[in-house]
Amino acid sequence: MTTVLTLPDSASSALSIRAKALLFRDPGSVQVHAQVERVARTDATVLVIGETGTGKELIARHVHQQSGRKGPFIAVNCGAFSENLIDAELFGHEAGAFTGASQARAGWFEAADGGTLFLDEIGDLPLALQVKLLRVLQERQVVRLGSRRPIALDVRLVAATNIELRRAVEARRFRADLYYRLNVAPITLPPLRERPGDILPLAAHFISFYGAKLHLGAAQLSEGAQAVLLAYPWPGNIRELENAIHFALIVCRGDLIRAQDLQLPDISAHGATAPAPAPEPAATTQAEEDQLAVALQALFEARGPRLFLAVEQALVSGAYAHCTRNQVQTARLLGISRNTLRTLLRRHGLLDAVPRAEPTVVPDVRGSADRRLLLAC
Repeated sequence: MTTVLTLPDSASSALSIRAKALLFRDPGSVQVHAQVERVARTDATVLVIGETGTGKELIARHVHQQSGRKGPFIAVNCGAFSENLIDAELFGHEAGAFTGASQARAGWFEAADGGTLFLDEIGDLPLALQVKLLRVLQERQVVRLGSRRPIALDVRLVAATNIELRRAVEARRFRADLYYRLNVAPITLPPLRERPGDILPLAAHFISFYGAKLHLGAAQLSEGAQAVLLAYPWPGNIRELENAIHFALIVCRGDLIRAQDLQLPDISAHGATAPAPAPEPAATTQAEEDQLAVALQALFEARGPRLFLAVEQALVSGAYAHCTRNQVQTARLLGISRNTLRTLLRRHGLLDAVPRAEPTVVPDVRGSADRRLLLAC
């Protein structure tokens, strides 16, 4: 049996790299789905681990729907706010707590009372706020900025990350005590390249979805196109597959999608095998660390202007060029989240700044045909 999870209509129109559909056909995916079903029926804090575009938010929404909680599902991207704003956004504030706070406002934790709060890109949360989040999880209450009165909460937390939090803990970018508090019920979502049994069924789902929107007939994949889809490593995961199918439906002739219609990088019209995904970076050796220390010492002695920014720019631009300007692989190489990488790329002029969209809140009404949910891009 195949199970398909999709974002609600209110969320599917967001400009985001999130996956809009998640399908369980591959044996590995079926095991993940069974684990999600078992975890959902508990109140345990869930940590969803997976690459960008693998469907982490869809897993979080499914956990909420199967939990029996009557409150709303609220999704917040921790990388979508500046450090100055995310404190007030998460925990709320009283009038006059800071410049511009003309009236009191509840935070996302209060808004999710009785339901589920999904914190995406939890690895981007600043260290100072990690302390406050740990206290909220321990005491089940929140204190707004500018107030001393605790507010009791009944919120289930689901967090997600596309980086290895253990490495972040070792690098002292993430608190160990918070990591162990979040890692109660971990769910690892494999990348699309590791669950090939899901690729063609997902492609069929997107053909049906976009074919209806484009008023096309029953389009099909040629054997060559199927071979290309199965050979490609999908660094952008489900979201990249969706975009490839959408484009192919626009440019294909008739009702048959051919290999050349997919326009995938390094894939010929004859279905040549794509290069394998970049391997995980190996740990540096002592000799390499010694060489780095010598190079840094030379820079210290030179006392050049803006030393930190110069070193940071060299590291980021070098890694970005090494990964042929692929953001997912560059973030994995550096051991940081994609949102953090994009901030660094913009800082050094390697990526055009894109304004962030503010999340909007729409309460969830369980049992309604048009289940209304919060969307955070």
